[in-house]
Amino acid sequence: MDSRSLPADWPFRSAGRRLRAGSVDWWVIDTGGPGPVILLLHGLGASGHSFARMIPGLAAQFRVIVPDLPGQGCSRSLSSARSGPVAMAEDVSRLCATLGVEPAVVVGHSAGAVVALQLAQGWPRARVVGINAALGEFDGAAGVLFPVLAKGLAALPFAATGFARLWGRASTVDRLLDGTGSRIDAAGRAQYLRLVQDPVHVQGALAMMAQWDLRPVLARLPDLPNPVLLIGASGDRAVPANLSRDWAARMPQARYLELPGGHLVHEETADGLASLITDWIVEGSA
Repeated sequence: MDSRSLPADWPFRSAGRRLRAGSVDWWVIDTGGPGPVILLLHGLGASGHSFARMIPGLAAQFRVIVPDLPGQGCSRSLSSARSGPVAMAEDVSRLCATLGVEPAVVVGHSAGAVVALQLAQGWPRARVVGINAALGEFDGAAGVLFPVLAKGLAALPFAATGFARLWGRASTVDRLLDGTGSRIDAAGRAQYLRLVQDPVHVQGALAMMAQWDLRPVLARLPDLPNPVLLIGASGDRAVPANLSRDWAARMPQARYLELPGGHLVHEETADGLASLITDWIVEGSA
């Protein structure tokens, strides 16, 4: 999407700005302020808008930075080969260096949680929160076929336009969202509809699917020294909660917490889980 065409009521539009760092033309929400920095990373196919409920509660104590990930939302990647978790983490790290910050806390949702955990490898003092972290590989033949299919679709010049037309209907987006186990409000559904109707955003999501390789990230998690909170939602139909529970047990400084709700639990909760996250940070700092 073009940030200049965002509707006036797009979440935190007035706090957003464009910034070039490395091979990415970023769209970044930045609340400013003197507090420690907390970085929020959205999941596949979303944008920074998904943290709309969380940002106000965190901004009372933190400088909150929320980029649209490369190729999605209003961020544009100049490279077609940097949509995997390791490359994405490198690009986000470069963004933070350009901003002159090293986040004290990184919060990631779904695929964004994978990027957050990879970033922690280079930020040993950072605390990490993963919300319905997408820490599972596809099983069996799907593990081979899905990435190959995504690569093929990403390479087709008109595939993204076709998908945007096919999926970019309110009824289709409603079904996709309901399939996550979450019930989000009409404004949130309209925001996802706008994203899905944008072929460039869809192309970015396809590229992310095609290049997604968890193996280098997962291999290092058992040795990750950072404090980690993994939150699973009992009604998540997209990423089973047991993935977060099982991985929390394998990391030396990780804790697991299960909540009611679906995959977009942070969009269902009144404060976007801000108070829960803040309490965990304060508890760990005591």
